[in-house]
Amino acid sequence: MSKDITGAITTHKSVLGMLIDDHCEVEALFKDFKLANNDVERHSIVQQTCLALTEHAEIEQKHLYPYLRNADPESFNDLLDEANVQVESARDLIALLKYMKPGDDLYQARFAVLEKFINQHVSEEEGEVFLKVISNGIDLRQLAAPILEAKTKARALSAGKAFDIFRGNLLA
Repeated sequence: MSKDITGAITTHKSVLGMLIDDHCEVEALFKDFKLANNDVERHSIVQQTCLALTEHAEIEQKHLYPYLRNADPESFNDLLDEANVQVESARDLIALLKYMKPGDDLYQARFAVLEKFINQHVSEEEGEVFLKVISNGIDLRQLAAPILEAKTKARALSAGKAFDIFRGNLLA
């Protein structure tokens, strides 16, 4: 195996791994919500979930999706159109949830629907998009640095918001 191929494989694992780690983080938050003992805890989890999903969507829509469309439009256009619709639907729910509190009408229902949207999105992304990236040999090396930089910036910004999340207020 040449060094170039090894680098491409390592980068695939790195880029796709970062995105899969995000998926796992959000899945854990949805589970934590179901186990939460009180409204303060539930509200904090909802706010953390909304923030994590917003950060992840930004990375996908600004970096991954355009890159894949450009690399292989025939293979990815339809899949990414669907992914964008899913992300936009999730954003609509996030926009509502961000300013709601437990006890508000439809609070838990909206969070449950958000979970279903995200589970569907993750299933299709990991099961179709990511597999196509690998099977088509799409080289993700150009994406590694911008995605890592975007994640680092998003985490730094969210660290500043963490204080507000735990006070029950997330200002977007």
